[in-house]
Amino acid sequence: MRHRTLAGPACAAMAALLLMTPAIAQAQTQTSSPASAKPPASAPAAITLTRLDCGEFRQPRDVSAFSDAYVYTDPPLRMPFVASCYLIRHGDRFMLWDAGFAGSNDTILLRRTLPEQLAEIGVDPAKVAFVGISHYHGDHIGQASRFPQAKLLIGAGDWAVLTATPPRYANADPAPLAHWISGGGTVEQLTGDKDVFGDGSVTILNLPGHTPGHHGLLVRLPKTGPVLISGDAVHFRENYEHDRVPGFNTDRADSLASIDRLKAIAKALGAKLIIQHDHRDVASLPAFPEAAE
Repeated sequence: MRHRTLAGPACAAMAALLLMTPAIAQAQTQTSSPASAKPPASAPAAITLTRLDCGEFRQPRDVSAFSDAYVYTDPPLRMPFVASCYLIRHGDRFMLWDAGFAGSNDTILLRRTLPEQLAEIGVDPAKVAFVGISHYHGDHIGQASRFPQAKLLIGAGDWAVLTATPPRYANADPAPLAHWISGGGTVEQLTGDKDVFGDGSVTILNLPGHTPGHHGLLVRLPKTGPVLISGDAVHFRENYEHDRVPGFNTDRADSLASIDRLKAIAKALGAKLIIQHDHRDVASLPAFPEAAE
């Protein structure tokens, strides 16, 4: 069988068609791709952590009661004792973690209020969306009333203590949280962990024992990495390292379980632990007004 070959005009037309085919295909791809392309993912919110001064004991504090095994009693141990609070910036939203001492007295020195410190870094206190409370003791809730617009995030066990008549424990002072207790502000009672912003960047951790509804905080920073803030699950490094429990905690077994959980989280995530009352840990974060990123 003989094969026919194209010649003359027919051959030239076929060659032109073959040369045009890649260009046609490319044009079709360019025309159809915008309709099928996915919109670009939004950038993650910028997150920073700023340490705030929330008062301190004027003199080293007798910490004999901070171990129910009498480890610190002979002779009585005295240690510097600071109260620290933290501002978390999540994009254009803000969360305050703990609210420190209410003010200065013969025992306590508070150099600047929380609103004064926020003003120094250009943050309007009225823009704080959340006030997270580790627990109901006065050195952690003292200035909460300065942020009445914020949603209060507090452990359900602690809320039950504060709203009982009278409060179930003598060291639970509801006065700084009266705005929320009276129904004037929004409250969320936490029974477990709480993903504050819904993206895993800021998580309030259930760590009961010091009080019935005690919580800590995990902040995942893009540069620094995970930062684990203790609340009063432990008060200083020695208690953390040796599993020592204060005699005034409300539940010893829960306290030990919470210390164990802190250690497990720190190990699993390689997290930086900040014990809120230990000046050595607090000083490991950038000095105010700088923020950890």
